[in-house]
Amino acid sequence: MSDDPKPEPAAAPTRASRREWIGLAVISLPCVVYSMDLTVLDLAIPALSRELMPGSAQLLWILDIYGFMVAGALITMGTLGDRIGRRRLLLIGAAAFGLASLVAASSRSAGTLIAARALLGLAGATLAPSTLSLIRNMFHDPGERRVAVSVWVMSYSVGGAIGPLVGGALLEHFPWGSVFLPSVPVMVLLLIAGPRLLPEYRDPEAGRLDPSSAGLSLVAILAVIYGLKRIAEHGVGPAALGAISAGMAAGTIFVRRQAKLDDPLIDLRLFRVPAFRASLTVYGLACFVAFGSYVAIAQYLQLVLGLSPLRAGLWMLPWSGGFVAGSLLSPAVARRVPAPQLMAIGLLAGAAGFIVLSRAGATAGLAALGVGTLLFSLGSAPAFTLANDMIIASAPAERVGAAAGISETAAELGGALGIAVLGSAGTVVYRMRMDAAVLPGVPGELRTAARVENPERVQPRRHHNIAKRQLPRSRQVRRFIRAGAPDRVERNQHAAPHGALAHGRTTIADEDRSAIEAGVRRGAR
Repeated sequence: MSDDPKPEPAAAPTRASRREWIGLAVISLPCVVYSMDLTVLDLAIPALSRELMPGSAQLLWILDIYGFMVAGALITMGTLGDRIGRRRLLLIGAAAFGLASLVAASSRSAGTLIAARALLGLAGATLAPSTLSLIRNMFHDPGERRVAVSVWVMSYSVGGAIGPLVGGALLEHFPWGSVFLPSVPVMVLLLIAGPRLLPEYRDPEAGRLDPSSAGLSLVAILAVIYGLKRIAEHGVGPAALGAISAGMAAGTIFVRRQAKLDDPLIDLRLFRVPAFRASLTVYGLACFVAFGSYVAIAQYLQLVLGLSPLRAGLWMLPWSGGFVAGSLLSPAVARRVPAPQLMAIGLLAGAAGFIVLSRAGATAGLAALGVGTLLFSLGSAPAFTLANDMIIASAPAERVGAAAGISETAAELGGALGIAVLGSAGTVVYRMRMDAAVLPGVPGELRTAARVENPERVQPRRHHNIAKRQLPRSRQVRRFIRAGAPDRVERNQHAAPHGALAHGRTTIADEDRSAIEAGVRRGAR
């Protein structure tokens, strides 16, 4: 008989206390604000355009710079949190976000607003990787960590759902700058409660941040995102392909540099972990489908069914509600069903939702849209929740911030690619149908422009010198036409047949202008 001592059983993971759960609520609030800021500005565009009078290029930057800066800085911010401390970076980002929100709300020029939105993007890039990596430090029990990640994912869905509603309510009573102010008290709360409730963690052996790697990652991500957005807005062209090629070249140099550094910005060994690699792929593909279809559905509600922005937002609630419910249910179901199988079943349910969505028509589509979006969001939620949990669980403790940054960058790239690919596919179908469409009551030049790739080529010179309140500029008209809004113009022209040409320039009825603005706003996303 052997006298060797029996091995000690593995100690059970430490359970989270009330402090950790309250801390989770605190770090979920900035995630809600981050998501709101992606959509809340859309409704304020008409009001700020009247006050600030931005040019068409400035308007594009006002809309896009926030998302660009978030996407480009995620990897750097995630790694920076591992080095200087995740809580410290989160609090720095919260202070910068609140300050930038005040500057944006009080902007008196388009340039100031663009600069404030850029700072908001940089500050926003600190939130996702810091909060997700802190969850790994706060919740050691796998089951509790899954619940925490589900709450984290849910906060983004809630922010996306209430963003247009909060923005619309504020704009009913206050100036356009008020849409930036809800984030200020949230960030103040985080700055007060964060040091008391959130643990600090940093890699004790972290080296210095490599500025060249940070710059290369920024250039690579920004260039690729910009090129994909160009494809979504203008179709495949030299500018878009050039930007994507430049981004891929910078990305190649970045990867090679990481392989040579002793302390890289991204540890390439993470991609050798099967769970990390598979989860990242699933998460990116889920964002590809979700982002692209969200834009298409929003256009369908406003440009085909002619709903107001508020009613369209209400009909998008099944989408957001499905993600909220699915995120909260995923951890409980994952106790009985293995995570990979649960994600596969959920994605099949999401595919069924798209089959239902395909039955939506121009006259009786709301019921199909509600059921289809609910099925899709419920089915996709496990992929978002469980993939993020597996990503941070498979990374070493000292690299969780970098892993979270990679995860969110994959989401941004997948979303931009989804908008570009699915948007371009929709444009092709639209143009094919427009070739055979009959548009009675639509002015000849607009009818011709609606059927060609570049409406600027058929617009007479006088149409480039029109008042801002009468017709969006040529680039915006192109977005409007590609979004499918001529159907909306056709219906309105029957009601107002004399709103075509007056005094040598095009005039458009208020209802038509609202449809154009809706197409412009959604095209910008």
